[in-house]
Amino acid sequence: MKKYTYSILMSLVIIAFYFINKKLDTKHYTQLEEDVTSSYTGFDYLPTSTTNAIVKHAYYTLSYSEKHEQAEWVAYHLKKEHTAYNNFKRPYFEIDPLVKTNAAHWKNYKKSGYDRGHLCPAADRKFNKKAFDETFLTSNISPQKNNFNAGIWNNLEKQVRYWVKKENDLYVVTGPVFSHSKKTIGSEQVTVPSHFYKIILKNGNNPRLIAFLLPHKASSKSLKNYVVSTDKLEELLHIDFFSQLPDNLETRLEKGTTTKGWKFINF
Repeated sequence: MKKYTYSILMSLVIIAFYFINKKLDTKHYTQLEEDVTSSYTGFDYLPTSTTNAIVKHAYYTLSYSEKHEQAEWVAYHLKKEHTAYNNFKRPYFEIDPLVKTNAAHWKNYKKSGYDRGHLCPAADRKFNKKAFDETFLTSNISPQKNNFNAGIWNNLEKQVRYWVKKENDLYVVTGPVFSHSKKTIGSEQVTVPSHFYKIILKNGNNPRLIAFLLPHKASSKSLKNYVVSTDKLEELLHIDFFSQLPDNLETRLEKGTTTKGWKFINF
């Protein structure tokens, strides 16, 4: 009898410790999230939307294209402290509940031959568990060939994180290009983009803007080969990117293709 009583008491002690630790962890996480959220300033330069389907999440904003079943752009403010590394467990992809027309299901990508390519990179949101998990919503992914996703596209994402460590804060807009796209995947016919683009703005003193347009294929070329003017992207995509900037500054920055002031590194 004593043996069973001892076993029951030990079980109760273990359960009690579990719930106490869980409560402490939750309290710590909640406080950490509040501290980080209070320093997050959002995105001050939202592009126009061709679909009128803008979705604002806690740590990035997107414009969803129901026709192509993915975002036409994702925009976010990237700060130096956002590059902090936390070894969060990679979550499952989830359908974005804020997309009113219903975002595409992750099963469209299964056995399609294409990666679930992030637009707002998970590595740009490792400062916070909620921010990290948000990047695994299906509205934030696009079909990408693995040799592109793990190659030059990954290099560009790492390049941006290198820049923000030098510049302290940047504004980033990323998206797919559908103009020459005919292939789709899955039962919901998710469009496979022909190109992808990324625009990075450094505002404040000595403002600079750099834009990239990458063909959706593997490449060993330098990222410098894919620098284009933001004006070119606006003409291609019918999107106005930085209209909140003073007109003279917007005009000067968006027509440029210079890489001056942007240090490129090899990966």
